[in-house]
Amino acid sequence: MSNLWRLFIGVIIAFSLTFLTLSAHSAPVSITQITASNFLELGVDKMRRGNYQEAIESFNQAIEVEKDFAVAYSDRCLAYLQLQDYHQAIADCTQAINFAPNDSEAYLNRGLALYRQGDYSDAIVDYNRAIALKPYDFRAYYNRGLAFAGDGKDSEAILDFNLALTQIPRITSLLLADIYNDRGLAHFVLQDIQAAMLDFNLAIRLNANDYRAYFNRGCTCGRNGDDFGAVRDFSQVIRLNPSNALAYVNRGVARYRLGYHLGAISDLQKASEYFDNQGKRVAYEKTLDLLNNLRQQISSATEIALL
Repeated sequence: MSNLWRLFIGVIIAFSLTFLTLSAHSAPVSITQITASNFLELGVDKMRRGNYQEAIESFNQAIEVEKDFAVAYSDRCLAYLQLQDYHQAIADCTQAINFAPNDSEAYLNRGLALYRQGDYSDAIVDYNRAIALKPYDFRAYYNRGLAFAGDGKDSEAILDFNLALTQIPRITSLLLADIYNDRGLAHFVLQDIQAAMLDFNLAIRLNANDYRAYFNRGCTCGRNGDDFGAVRDFSQVIRLNPSNALAYVNRGVARYRLGYHLGAISDLQKASEYFDNQGKRVAYEKTLDLLNNLRQQISSATEIALL
């Protein structure tokens, strides 16, 4: 049961908002009086509503008015991140940094774009810069931890997750759960099963509705030989995320080990249906192979028992 869920949220996006404050008796603003900050505010409002392409158009207008408007480049980077246009996001953050070299948000956002492209080493460099500029921002430590984990440096990742936990506000329980979940994964990779289990327990205690922590704890139970625990956790994953084919696969394997053969076959059949519907052909074919192998083993075991 080596399939694990790492949280790829990367960064809790903090918009570098610039608000325009008007007095209650201000005169109406004419078209000729619209400033770069006005366009920036429009773009931020559109991003909040999820209209990322329209937000980009507003940021474009802000930049046309003020060519060196670093905040507009940084916020446009966030919109491109949401659209998964990482090349353009990196270009915008680089421009923001050129105009405002001490803007930690631009380094943080560029690091996220690099991370999502799989460029972990360069992402780590940007997170280092963000930390140097703003050493008490838990997001930079958390993101750098994710990049270290992506780069196979799980011990370094754990150190950063620990630092993130010392900086994060205690009221943000869901974010704490994310950090514990990812630290648990790093412990799991390092085969520290006990530490991994403790972290997944904490993640679930803080956010009982996140199927990923149950999934990871289920994998940990399976690695530890606790198939009953694995069935319990993968059942919870399925309750929270009914189309999670991997949960059906892993629960099916655990059920088979416990001798619940009919349940195992049912789970693998369900998993193959979901993989097929989701267009995941390789996973679909592998699940069918596993299903056929289990059926053969069950058949062979039955024949031996009848001798």
